[in-house]
Amino acid sequence: MKKFIQLILASSVAAATLSGCDQKMEAAESAQTQSNTEVAVEASVESLSGKPEIYQVMTRLFGNTNATNKPWGTIEENGVGKFSDFTPKALEEIRNLGADYIWYTGALHHAVVRDYTEFGIANDDPDVVKGRAGSPYAIKDYYSVNPDLANDPSKRLEEFKALLERSHAAGLKVIIDIVPNHVARNYQSLAKPEGVRDFGADDDSSVAYARDNNFYYVPGEPFQVPVATDGYQPLNGEAHALVDGEFEEVPAKWTGNGSRAPQPQQGDWYETVKINFGVRPDGSYDFAKLPADYAEKDFRAHAAFWAEQDVPDSWKKFRQITDYWLAFGVDGFRYDMSGMVPVEFWSYLNSSIKMQKADALLLAEIYQPKLYRDYIHLGKMDYLYDKVGTYDAIRAVMEGKAGTDPLVEIQESLSGIEDNMLRFMENHDEQRIASPEFAGNPQAGIPAMVVSATVSGAPTLIYFGQELGEPGDGDAGFGKTSRTTIFDYWSVPSIRRWHNEGQFNSEQLSAGEQSLRDFYRELLTFSSQSAALSGEYLDLHRHNRAQGENYSDKLYSFARWAGDDRLLVVANFAGSDSAVDLAVPSDLIKRWQLAPGKYTLTNQLQEGSTELVVADDLSASVALTAPALSGQILKLEH
Repeated sequence: MKKFIQLILASSVAAATLSGCDQKMEAAESAQTQSNTEVAVEASVESLSGKPEIYQVMTRLFGNTNATNKPWGTIEENGVGKFSDFTPKALEEIRNLGADYIWYTGALHHAVVRDYTEFGIANDDPDVVKGRAGSPYAIKDYYSVNPDLANDPSKRLEEFKALLERSHAAGLKVIIDIVPNHVARNYQSLAKPEGVRDFGADDDSSVAYARDNNFYYVPGEPFQVPVATDGYQPLNGEAHALVDGEFEEVPAKWTGNGSRAPQPQQGDWYETVKINFGVRPDGSYDFAKLPADYAEKDFRAHAAFWAEQDVPDSWKKFRQITDYWLAFGVDGFRYDMSGMVPVEFWSYLNSSIKMQKADALLLAEIYQPKLYRDYIHLGKMDYLYDKVGTYDAIRAVMEGKAGTDPLVEIQESLSGIEDNMLRFMENHDEQRIASPEFAGNPQAGIPAMVVSATVSGAPTLIYFGQELGEPGDGDAGFGKTSRTTIFDYWSVPSIRRWHNEGQFNSEQLSAGEQSLRDFYRELLTFSSQSAALSGEYLDLHRHNRAQGENYSDKLYSFARWAGDDRLLVVANFAGSDSAVDLAVPSDLIKRWQLAPGKYTLTNQLQEGSTELVVADDLSASVALTAPALSGQILKLEH
């Protein structure tokens, strides 16, 4: 696990607690370069505790026990979860599941279709809002939280602060989303600190591009609402004072996904506008490039580099935002669509964050493998999504569209960065494992999660309800079946049963749901504590496929070890049991320094054990039964 030494300069710590206005930020940047004249205090070495386990929750859905679930239902009809629903008991049970981070998705104030004008909040136009509850990725105010989630919207920040304190008391660190690529079309911060300016407030909108504009423009052209396709109507055709097919924006801004048309398409991210990071319309950069050797330098060197540079205004605004939330008590950030933002910006932002909080967890959503190493080494990300690779390959196996052979090359392609790749089988963007559109069976996730959680030292992500086999069924309105909606007022049946009127227990769970939750708890707890999973790795799959006996491409196997903590992992993706003579190469026997003989292997997730038999020539094998849809972690006993 990465370890960071936190260097704290008195002046930069003070700057982190201030309003974040440019003058104070520049003073802090200057202070970071004066280490020879400032008193440096070296804090104790901090590390993320073991292998991070992240529990992602759609905040508005978690505590909602209203079972109405009417498509396109209002908040009065369908209800909504609150910050207060994350009680000490709820958080304790999430922690007991094995999580040490909780990612509160949708916590920030995004566009919603509900009248909060009595609190000074301007109404959002349904013509440019997806769904009724709105997309959590159309941020309206970066310095506040969603008023839907507060018992008293006028005290929403106080209620969120209390949630952070409860989370920390339960032993959970907190992650929130930052969405640098785009903001809501009607962005307006009511809660911004003194000295902070809204995005676009100082833009020259007479030109398509200027380096210090926050947005791109289509001069002389007004924005037009997309032409609806496939019968779509805002709010499903319900009458609303603002639903008129118009939204005033003159001149039009570029849309979040990069559309430059004044009238984007229905499939574009029309509810958002793209942020300008100093990338000219022709794709060239209007800021300093990082020298290539900075891939080998630490965050302190990156912070010093940017302290000497003049950077675009949007960069400074996002630094103000992360400064604010770090001072508020947040422990890390998940960055939406990071690959659409230049890596130099990430170097600037992440090095600033690390200078203030060296153990902050920084996670990037990115789908371009060719950029992975740059975003880790130059962009100073801790972790990246391993979606295009491990997730896609495992999903293909689960759906019967491919075998496990491609996993070998995928893991080899990640050599050197494997511990930086977040592993998951569900999140808010992906279909539920149990949905008919995916595997149709929550048990199919067992071998997938065993591989995901043990193949590297990277974090494991669990999406709320996954541990209960939530199928994500029900057409919520804008959000469609197979993915638990992020756009609508809705509740999650499996979570309601587990909630059980605030008891958060198994009384209303089926035997299958309880068994599955027990599996996830055992897996996450083991993987967070195992030294071997942050150690060495050796593929066994290719060796066994070459043997050609009792080992199919529905099986996958590898070894993990660190010192005397030595594991063999065997997953069976088939729907039937498989008797396997697992061949263990002599190279591994030599690395483990084993003499000829018999060694006990104890199953870490289920009852039982088997034997590793080492011959005189150091060839070795393990005779075992791999049950259908299973994963076994076999530990070599001393």
